[in-house]
Amino acid sequence: MPIYEYCCPDCGGKFDLLRRLSQVDEVALCPVCNREARRLISSFASFARDAGGVSTSIGGGSSCATCSSSSCATCG
Repeated sequence: MPIYEYCCPDCGGKFDLLRRLSQVDEVALCPVCNREARRLISSFASFARDAGGVSTSIGGGSSCATCSSSSCATCG
């Protein structure tokens, strides 16, 4: 089962839920204020090490997953 990330637009709380694919469109309630939260677009980072032990990112970019910003601090 995949883990989905959610954010509450009312209190700003962020949380994860382990859900079946068939549950992805069901309402997720914020555990802090019990209001409806929205699902976030998640991203992950993958790294590989070369023979010298140097890490490099694989297939990623430097921008946020939800916009073209280079910092998630600018997302709202």
